[in-house]
Amino acid sequence: MNPSEDVLAALRELRAGDLPTHGGRTLAYVYDSGLSEVDSLGAAAHALASSANGLDPTAFPSLLRMENDLVAAAASLLGDVPGVVGSVTSGGTESCLLAVLAARDAHPAVAAPSIVLPTTAHAAFHKAAHLFGLRRIDVPVDPVTFRADPAAMAAAIDDSTVLVVASAPSYAHGVLDPVPEIAAAALERGVRMHVDACIGGWVLPYFARLGADVPPFDFRVPGVTSISVDLHKYAYCPKGTSVLLHASAELRRTHYFASAAWPGYTMLNTTIQSTRSGGPLAAAWAVVHHLGSDGYLKLASAAREATSRIRSGLEELPGLRVLGDPVSTLIAFAGDGDGFDLFTVADEMKARGWYVQPQFAHLTSPANLHLTVTAANHGSEKEFLTDLAASLDAARAAGPVVVDPAVAEFVAALDPATLTSEQFAGLLAAAGLGGASGLPERMAPINALLATAPAPLRERLLLEFLGALYTP
Repeated sequence: MNPSEDVLAALRELRAGDLPTHGGRTLAYVYDSGLSEVDSLGAAAHALASSANGLDPTAFPSLLRMENDLVAAAASLLGDVPGVVGSVTSGGTESCLLAVLAARDAHPAVAAPSIVLPTTAHAAFHKAAHLFGLRRIDVPVDPVTFRADPAAMAAAIDDSTVLVVASAPSYAHGVLDPVPEIAAAALERGVRMHVDACIGGWVLPYFARLGADVPPFDFRVPGVTSISVDLHKYAYCPKGTSVLLHASAELRRTHYFASAAWPGYTMLNTTIQSTRSGGPLAAAWAVVHHLGSDGYLKLASAAREATSRIRSGLEELPGLRVLGDPVSTLIAFAGDGDGFDLFTVADEMKARGWYVQPQFAHLTSPANLHLTVTAANHGSEKEFLTDLAASLDAARAAGPVVVDPAVAEFVAALDPATLTSEQFAGLLAAAGLGGASGLPERMAPINALLATAPAPLRERLLLEFLGALYTP
């Protein structure tokens, strides 16, 4: 048996190679309130309930109480209308999966059910369609604003449609879809309407209280039947909690699962998971109760000011342009034909201690860099923008990333459906992803190569790479 101190020391050594989760320097994946007591409180609450099992609320009524409290808090924030019910899930993807599942199973007579979603909808809905056997009807968005087109969305609804989706806001660009118009079209056809507010659900209502012009997107909008909102995003709770709200218990019923057709206990599930640790739930409950409305208003104010300062700074930097009109805390910015490579900018920012997230070009959305701004970024905006300006200068000096023509030709000839393991190995090596040394420090050459690959090939290549990573 290894001494516990040695095990923890080894864990700390492993974690030393990760991106920082605090301090506002990782502008994707993590959400930092900047309040140390929030982290310690969440960790302590998690430890208190981690051994409890959310599978059976009659055995652990504390978890039932905490879940109902969190659902009530989310419902109050998102319209405060009577009848709303919900479930706490493991994250935004599970919330979106369950919204799609509930819609599909509410219409068992539809032979080939479909979901209608804008091309900017989160890929979680692609996953839901894949897992649950629904057809995906992707509707182009406005090419300039990146907002969903209500008329095109309405035209895409047909007799097979079981769910229509809009974003509040979309992840890629941080823009808010026109929810009232889309919901009206869904309501007219008698189709469920889901608002993916995983990002904005816990911060946009506070922005509105601070005086921001936030168009309606919650249950006060006629036709909205479900909303997802993540607690581990702008509720600043530890990872592992989201809330899926339904406008009524009847709408929620079809995402539940039950099986008595075996000799064991009757299995009853409110989410996709069966056994669920009470740790994440208790941590979220503790953080939400600790911060309260006043605390969240202050955090929203800090995040809003930081986002505004960063956006203004981006718009003043030559060669950059902000995509769309972001209304929340997410910003995407592209290059403006200034002879530099954005992926190199990302590498230069990482060398200066910042992580910004590269996003590949898709349809009318050009290659860009994504920022998730949190309250922890308040106060460091000038430092971020100074380092970004220096990174732009370095990228201009380095010049565009050039993909070897022979490698590009090799990539163009590949068919992801028939690729062999040998071809994969050759392409991984060409992309710099081969070997056991992990990712290189500079990702720009790799991203430039991946950008030449069509999306299906890029998916297949990265899945193979992921499989290689997860090989002991």
